[in-house]
Amino acid sequence: MGPGALGGLMMALLVATPEAIGAVRAASANNLQRAVNIFLGSVLSTIGLTIPAMLMVSHFTGRSLVLGLQNTDVVMLVLTLGVSVVTFASGRTNVLQGAVHLLLFAAYLLLIFQG
Repeated sequence: MGPGALGGLMMALLVATPEAIGAVRAASANNLQRAVNIFLGSVLSTIGLTIPAMLMVSHFTGRSLVLGLQNTDVVMLVLTLGVSVVTFASGRTNVLQGAVHLLLFAAYLLLIFQG
């Protein structure tokens, strides 16, 4: 990866910061379910709208859209989606699920700086 991945991370942080602040406040008030709903819901809706919008733009401009995922990126994407499905499908969240999400994020950060 490299500077492009770091730029993408900075952009994601910029987009997600307001929701993250609300989620941290909810978590500090011992309202874990609300924290997960605020943060993951808003991030998923943002990402869920970005890809279809880019697909439409690429279709109308006649250009192809390449996500440019390496093998490690695909594995991280599948793992993150799988953990998210487990988190949302269970109906209730717990600390273990949050820890798994944090570990996946830490692994992503480490993979950004991998040569």
